[in-house]
Amino acid sequence: MLNFDAIAPATLIAIVYGMNFIIAIAIIFWERKNPSSTLAWIMVLFSLPVLGAVLYFLLSQNFASKRLFSLTKYEKEIVEEPLNEQLIAMKNGTFEFNNEAEKKWRDMIHMHQKYAKAYLTQDNRINILTDGKHMFESLLTDIREAKVYINIEYFIVKNDNTGRALIEALTAKAKQGLEVRFVVDAMGSRKITEKLMQEFINAGGKFATFFPPKFKYLNIKFNYRNHRKMVVIDNEIGYIGGFNIANEYLGKKKKFGYWRDTHLKLMGSCIQDINARFILDWRMASKEKLILANAYFERPEPAGNTGIQVVSSGPDSYKQEVKHGYLKMISSAKNNIFIQTPYFVPDSSIFDSILTAAISGVDVRIMIPCKPDHLFVYWATYYYCGLLIKNGVKVYIYDNGFLHAKTMTVDGEITSIGSANFDIRSFKLNFEANCFVYDSEEAYKMQSIFEQDMEYCHELTKSLYAKRSIIIKFKEGIARLLSDIL
Repeated sequence: MLNFDAIAPATLIAIVYGMNFIIAIAIIFWERKNPSSTLAWIMVLFSLPVLGAVLYFLLSQNFASKRLFSLTKYEKEIVEEPLNEQLIAMKNGTFEFNNEAEKKWRDMIHMHQKYAKAYLTQDNRINILTDGKHMFESLLTDIREAKVYINIEYFIVKNDNTGRALIEALTAKAKQGLEVRFVVDAMGSRKITEKLMQEFINAGGKFATFFPPKFKYLNIKFNYRNHRKMVVIDNEIGYIGGFNIANEYLGKKKKFGYWRDTHLKLMGSCIQDINARFILDWRMASKEKLILANAYFERPEPAGNTGIQVVSSGPDSYKQEVKHGYLKMISSAKNNIFIQTPYFVPDSSIFDSILTAAISGVDVRIMIPCKPDHLFVYWATYYYCGLLIKNGVKVYIYDNGFLHAKTMTVDGEITSIGSANFDIRSFKLNFEANCFVYDSEEAYKMQSIFEQDMEYCHELTKSLYAKRSIIIKFKEGIARLLSDIL
């Protein structure tokens, strides 16, 4: 007689490994991930047979071949015609640049035009916001003064005092008859439910979630989230950057302390490009057939002479547009590169470009937080920073709370501010949006802000890094192996 008690465990093991083998085959031949990511997943699948399969279904999905944000023929003409005219004028030498930074970085402007379909607007004015309370007060004031419409999109909105204050402000404007559209990421804002938003919806507000779960209350997809944070009000004011909407972003959570982030308040024609990005995201999330041309019907009033390109990227495309903007800035730097990021898990192209800049004599400085909010990511960050400080890169650890800013400033001429971190997740796995700002005065402000933040930092020197414990070295080693899927 067969001993089923003895056979059952072996059969179960065979089933688990068989399933993992099928997943591995799918990763290699169907998803066609890059080799390092493929090897990382195979290592996880076969070293952690059950947990590996669970992690795969939680984290992995392939969007590269899907058209999530399709345009009609008419919409393509609206977007591409002025862009082509701009390209022709630059090629012919008839394009008039507003400032010296634009002239100097014309090759990067051209790259974004061709590769990211990003139009250069030159009549903008920006206000750099680095304090959560000031940013939120400014946002609420502008919402309360809105007269026509509000389009608002966030990765994280929490059901706390800060989140409810935003929802109440939006509900009040909807009751006044304004068009208010509000989209949040279904994972990042999972507590913002239709039940919570019912008063807003009853008042005429429109609410949608980005990639909601197939089964209610069971959102198992951690990757491919909408990480963008964007607001457009009355075709006059826009916001974009790193701040989300929750108590911790206002420094009200003891775990993180003071929250140091960077956001932009914008005025000028770049508002149209932010609004166009919002409309595409809204159409995908809500299924409302909103006309993209609405973003371009009325040109905003000129507000200044700052040049801006709004660049978005996401896993629906292989291009990694924001990352290529970072690469171009780093490779073109002559004097200095100042980077602030909470997560520094670069792919080989970003890492090598920073390394090359440093050993070429460029002053490269990277600022990271002193505490983690994602443990594996933090120790991967520590590992990559440790490699760079051996080659002349200066790494500063921010001690005055939590650093969440996603910024880079180069040569006091150009700066990038937005939602994209310096990690593989932002480059390949999440939907992001950044402003690339061509203006020496604004770049100098960003450089000065970085230098002021250095007063609240300690430097991660070679000697300090060498003293790390065996436990930290072990954490770094594990995190490094998983860096392609973090």
